[in-house]
Formats: sequence, C-alpha cells, structure tokens
Amino acid sequence: MNPRRVALASFIGNAIELYDFFLYGMAAALVFGEVFFPNLSPLNATLAAFSTHAVAFLARPIGSILFGHFGDRVGRKSVLVASLLLMGLSTAMVGLLPGYATLGNWAPVLLVSLRLLQGLGIGGEWGGAVLLAVEHAPRGRRGLYAAFPQLGPPVGFATATGVFWLLSATLDDAAFTSWGWRVPFLLSFLLVAVGLVVRLKISETPVFARAVAQREASRAPVTELLRRHTRELLLGAGAMAVVYGLFYTSMTYGLSYTTTTLGVERDTMLALSLVACLFLAAGIWIAATRSDRAGRRRLILAGCGLATVWGLLLFPLLDTQRPVLIALALGGALFCVGVASGPMGAFLPELFPARVRYSGAALSYNLGGVLGGGLSPLVIPRLQAGLGSVSIGWYLSALAVLSLICVLALPETRERELV
Repeated sequence: MNPRRVALASFIGNAIELYDFFLYGMAAALVFGEVFFPNLSPLNATLAAFSTHAVAFLARPIGSILFGHFGDRVGRKSVLVASLLLMGLSTAMVGLLPGYATLGNWAPVLLVSLRLLQGLGIGGEWGGAVLLAVEHAPRGRRGLYAAFPQLGPPVGFATATGVFWLLSATLDDAAFTSWGWRVPFLLSFLLVAVGLVVRLKISETPVFARAVAQREASRAPVTELLRRHTRELLLGAGAMAVVYGLFYTSMTYGLSYTTTTLGVERDTMLALSLVACLFLAAGIWIAATRSDRAGRRRLILAGCGLATVWGLLLFPLLDTQRPVLIALALGGALFCVGVASGPMGAFLPELFPARVRYSGAALSYNLGGVLGGGLSPLVIPRLQAGLGSVSIGWYLSALAVLSLICVLALPETRERELV
C-alpha cells in the first residue's frame, strides 16, 4: 500500500482519537466541577474534576499492555480498529451522562468509569498509529512519515477547542453549562464512523507481515519486553514526561487557572488556545522532518532544553492577564512540546525490535503520560494554592531536566533497521 496513504490514514485516525481524549480535559477545566461536583468548594471541585481527568493516565499503560499484546501478536491494523471503537463510544457516552443533580453520587462514579475506558482506548492508539506510518515508510524518511500521526494531537486539540469555542461564543453560560458542553462529545458518534471507514481500508505493515511469515512474532510480547528491554522502556517513558507535563499544564490547568483564578474570559482563552495549536504543529513538523538528517536524539534534547527555560516563564506570562502575552506563553510552551515530541514518533519505535515494538513504543509513551500528564493535574493546583504560580515553573523545569537526562542515556536510532 502507498506509504503516503497509510501516513494520511494514521493521521486521521489519531486526530479523531485525540479529539475525543482532549474533550474531556477541556470539559474538566470548564464545567465538570459545576456539573458533577456542585457540593464541593471551587478549589475542591477543580481538584475532583482534574482527578477524574488523571484517571485515564493510570489506565493508559494497561491499555498499552492489552493492545500492545495483540498488536504484536495479531497485527497493527485490527488492534487500531478496536481502540478507535472503545475510545469513540466511551467519549460519546460522556455526552449522554446525566449530572449530579439527576444521578447524585452515581454521576461522578459513571464519569470516572467512562474516563477509564477512554484511557484504555488511547493507551493502544498512539503506538499503532505511529507503527503504521513508520513500518510502511522508506528508510531515511521515517521521521517524515511519523510526523503525520504526530500531527494528530494538535489537530485533535484544535478541533476540540474550536468546537468548545464556537459553543461558548454562541450560548449563554446557563445553556453552555446545561447542555452545550455535551455537543462536542456527541459528535464522536459521527467521527467514529469516519475513522472506521479510514482504518478498514489500510493494509497491515510489511514489517509485521514479514515477522509473521518468518514466524518471529512473540508469543508473550510484554513479558519479553520487560525481560529484555526494561532500560529502553523506562528511559523512553522518562523522555516523554516533559511532553505530557508541559502540554497538560499549559492547555488544561492553564485554561482553568486563567478563567477562574485570573478572571480571563472563557472565549478569549479558547481562542488563544487555538492560536497555540499552530505553534505545536509547527514544532512537531520542523523537528520530526529534520530528524531524518540531524538525528532524533539531538532535536529531542533541544526541545527538552527549551522546555527547561519556558517552564519558568509560563506562569509569569499568564499572570499578566494580557492576551498577547498569554498567547506567547501558550504558544511558546506548545512549540517546546512540539520540538520534543515530533521525533518521538520514529524514535520510540526504533528503540525496540519488531517482536515487541507495539508493546514497547506504546507502553513507554503512556508510562510517560502517567509521570507527566497524570500527576501534573493533581500536583499543580496544590502547588499554586500553597506556594504560588512560580512553584509550578520549577516543577515543569524539573520534569524537563528529567526528560533531558533520560534522552542523553538513550542511543541515536536514525540509522537502525526496522527488524
């Protein structure tokens, strides 16, 4: 199958699943505290909403293990179809879930259950999407082809933000809180259908097909991964920590902080978030495509270095409450994320052999999500409440230094054969 068509298909599917996943974070920042935790104080409601948001990050490694096992045993394509269905349908059901006023304590319980299903689904998505692109790509252009699924997050996030912004701009607060926030979730029913059509038309990767033909597929890929590739797995997870930490701090907690604590208009913040997505896409594209010549490791290190500095600047810029400086804060943060994450689409798969590549790439990616994206929404509100926003900058810079050290301990992979 034409590698360009596969790269485009992996981009579309990843963008749809990331749209689903990001919706939840935005709704947690904007309305979940009021809809599902109205009996709590504003701070505790925010913490509760972000706690349900963090649940998915704990489920993501489990999804990686589950989908990675079958992805390495059965194939990349069929597993991606299953992850799309699980992710899309659980997202759509959030849009149908009654709030606390109707179901009482069952409402947040069911919300957490659906978020767990989201986490399981997204845990298997990224690894399969990048493997489709990388394992179809010609040698010497894997960074370029992996850039397409890596563009799924900014496009998914921009779409989710755009839909929320449109509803927020056209509805009053009562209507938005009552039913408007549900519309983006219900759109997932349509997007699942589109994603299925796209994914059912792609072929299995030639690398996996060759492994099956030569009877080289692993019978217990996760066990083999943990026994033989623990070092690459843990260092890869550490390398991803700053990507998740900086992204979710700026775009999820930052949205809540600016609209509730600083009093910036919700519509303004959603519009500025859309602008920031352009910086994320630019960083991903520049770093991913240049990694075919300059090497993956060098560019990821550059992204971690930039993030070390920008973590300290993020909240001082947000605290100005000036839209131009807020746009600079978010855009700069997401550009750092893009540079650090762009080459990861090729780098993490190249760390592992074909027998365990799905499991290795997916699990390292999502363990990094637990460290950077799962803990940050729980730690950061407490840091801000107890020590002020400057402490958040030091936390983000520490994550960036951790990721930088992990990348330094990993080898360059650009010239490796995918066997």
